[in-house]
Amino acid sequence: MQVSSVNDVKIYNLSCGKSLPEWLSDRKKRALQKKDVDIQRRIELIQDFDMPTVSTAIKVSKDGQYILAAGTYKPRVRCYDTYQLSLKFERCLDSDVVTFDILSDDYSKLVFLHCNRYVEFHSQHGHYYKTRIPKFGRDFSYHYPSCDLYFVGASSEVYRLNLEQGKFLNSLQTDAVENNVCDINPVHYLFATGTAEGKVECWDPRTRGRVGLLDCALSSVTEDTEVEGLPSVSALKFNGALHMAVGTSTGQILMYDLRSNRPLLVKDHHYGLPIKSIQFQDQLDLVLSADSKIIKMWNKDTGKIFSTLEPEHDINDVCLYPNSGLAHLIGSPLLRAYMHGFFMDIRLYHKVKTMANPFAYDEYRKDKIRQKIEETRAQRVQIKKLPKVNKQLAIKLIEEEEEADQQTLKKKKGKNLPNILSDDRFKVMFENPDYQVDEASEEFRLLNPIVSKVNEKRKKKLRKLECELALEKKEEEEPEGKPSDAESSESSDDDKGWVEEVRKQRKLMYFEERAKRQERKEKAREDRRTSLEPKFFEIKAGEEFRSFKDAARKQKLQKLSSSKSNRKQSGSTIKNGKN
Repeated sequence: MQVSSVNDVKIYNLSCGKSLPEWLSDRKKRALQKKDVDIQRRIELIQDFDMPTVSTAIKVSKDGQYILAAGTYKPRVRCYDTYQLSLKFERCLDSDVVTFDILSDDYSKLVFLHCNRYVEFHSQHGHYYKTRIPKFGRDFSYHYPSCDLYFVGASSEVYRLNLEQGKFLNSLQTDAVENNVCDINPVHYLFATGTAEGKVECWDPRTRGRVGLLDCALSSVTEDTEVEGLPSVSALKFNGALHMAVGTSTGQILMYDLRSNRPLLVKDHHYGLPIKSIQFQDQLDLVLSADSKIIKMWNKDTGKIFSTLEPEHDINDVCLYPNSGLAHLIGSPLLRAYMHGFFMDIRLYHKVKTMANPFAYDEYRKDKIRQKIEETRAQRVQIKKLPKVNKQLAIKLIEEEEEADQQTLKKKKGKNLPNILSDDRFKVMFENPDYQVDEASEEFRLLNPIVSKVNEKRKKKLRKLECELALEKKEEEEPEGKPSDAESSESSDDDKGWVEEVRKQRKLMYFEERAKRQERKEKAREDRRTSLEPKFFEIKAGEEFRSFKDAARKQKLQKLSSSKSNRKQSGSTIKNGKN
């Protein structure tokens, strides 16, 4: 691990050192690790956190769990899981990646801009769709409210691709010959593009009209700077709603307030190399600007240098890990670096803990009261409650546990095995009705003889052990009347009984299936016999037909009236008979 100190700020390079080639076998890798001291000192914090040749772009997902890097050769993208500190997946691509972006909170939605004008979309499983833009692209930005992708490149137009409609929209026409970079403000979604002429054009995506123009090439030339050629815009980054940083191809960074056309601060790298990346560190009020040779960290208000980082190889991209808190305390007595982490003062730890969870003491007090109540309840007579699901299985397990406890008490040796009822891994088995054992199923009926057989064998084995212990205590000889091969005969008899039970179950299932088939055939025959013929009804003279419901209602009334008249007639005949 390489450690450097610039301006009393220690910088630890965790990926510095020699990396082993991928084509080496494991045996040769181990041999090189034993011989080479540089390889031994190398720390692999994340598995395979490198590229075979060059890494061109790197991003961190919004949830902070995944780091994605694009590189070559062969063109590929790698995804690293920071929670597992390992390589999650690797995908090879058809051409080199100019830049890419993560549209989702994790790695499930990715967009790649290739060097051959292709735009490639990836989902969680891999490649999803590929399209092409009219001119070679150099950068793009995603507008979340409208689902538009803005592409800039070797053209005066800014191409718009709507991901909701799946088609290209009318492009934005700029005054530039070529556009190098672009960015969208995360607060009010103002779109800005940096041109090859050293200007920044700002556009409103709602009206698709230009709302501002900044001449950065003229503002970058000061008394202390030496410029060779016309400065073009090579980097662009918004910070908040009103601030913006612009990097030029001659190595200057200009800090702007959007309400003014003059820069607040001009910072020079003094290398004359194009600025490739600009990042903001809000917790320390720092700006991280990088060219191909050095990364400078300086105060965004005063321009004072905080620290610098100058690696061995050229820099292509810079990415900050989001929300890495307590950074302002590093180096102080409250937070001291040690190995791969930090030593934190106990007072600071308690303060942070109380701020993160102010109701921790109340929860601790409630837990203590609940524990006391449970201790008093444990002294009472406890009734074992059976679960709602798989009651018979629970009774069987309880009986087996009681038998095992009795055996251990007699032997006074050994430990009780954990029961399924008290194991949290099998808790759902006695709570979720989906896990209910179906005793009427074919599998259970065929398996039931095996289960009963296992229980019988277990009981016989316990009896045998008890007999052996008793014989050892009494030191008596083997009792007469039982040959030495009794156990084998018993086991063979048990096997025969098990086979017979399985045969019985199979015969029962065969006859049940046969009876069901017979019932289905009889029903089919009855359905065939019943013929559906049309019914004709006669309408009385002088009546009009309205609907079948009225006709049915009249028939019911007629039946009721006829039944009442019949009852009256029967009642009169009974009276006459008595008289």
